[in-house]
Amino acid sequence: MAIQLVTTAAQLRAESARLLTEKRGTSQGLVPTMGALHEGHARLARTAVEQNDVVVASIFVNPLQFGEAVDLERYPRTLDADLALLDAQGVDLVFAPPVEEVYPGGEPMVRITSGALADKWEGASRPGHFDGALTVVAKLLHYGLPSAGEAAYRAYFGQKDAQQLTLVRRMVADLNFPVEVVAVPIVRSEDGLALSSRNRFLSAAEREAALVLSRALRLVEERANAHEPLDLDSARALVESQPLVALDYFEVVDPRTLEPLAENCRETPFRGEGLVLIAAKVGPVRLIDNVPLDS
Repeated sequence: MAIQLVTTAAQLRAESARLLTEKRGTSQGLVPTMGALHEGHARLARTAVEQNDVVVASIFVNPLQFGEAVDLERYPRTLDADLALLDAQGVDLVFAPPVEEVYPGGEPMVRITSGALADKWEGASRPGHFDGALTVVAKLLHYGLPSAGEAAYRAYFGQKDAQQLTLVRRMVADLNFPVEVVAVPIVRSEDGLALSSRNRFLSAAEREAALVLSRALRLVEERANAHEPLDLDSARALVESQPLVALDYFEVVDPRTLEPLAENCRETPFRGEGLVLIAAKVGPVRLIDNVPLDS
């Protein structure tokens, strides 16, 4: 059966319920996206299809999480290509609503507040971004909730947006959303660059320069795996040696709290768990990446 496109919440509820009934399904997966899909999104969709009887993907460019109107307008809209990619993964239903469907009264007066977890890293560089992201994720989780009785419900998020993933997990736990959040590993190109919808804006020289981000992360990961001091300063210096890259932050944090690790990982062998976060502007394009550590 070909993938089906719906544009209203009422259609989504009706069609997902129909599919669950027709398939005698016991589980439904949701893959929230903003479109401009790539292989990273394809892995999200494939994982959801493998684990659920019915899978819904959403495509919605959320105006609340863009700081500047020009960034919102610049974000690529590639609906036909996105539908083809999702269809190839076996997704059943795509929910691609207009802004008026999601925010019928204009920008909402009440929003999700992301709290202290969003005060740093991406939140410090993009004020208000996570409040807007969590607000739309909350709405999408409600839209995608299966109406069929005891059907299991799972939502799929990529690990590349590590801070957003942490915040979504906290929101789901703190506000008792009846959904399991499933994290899917980062997909990288053969040269190591993390896939991103923003990569299309890099020139050839900028894309080559951007590889220093994954190289620096890999260097720290190799040191952790070898039980050596992480020596983050030398890894940071590697990034800063690339003239086309302007580093924003590069830090090892607790994966649950996102606080910098208290242990002095620069001089003592790394033990335990950690998450290495990096963000930088490469030319005009802001890129983020991360790697988990587990010694």
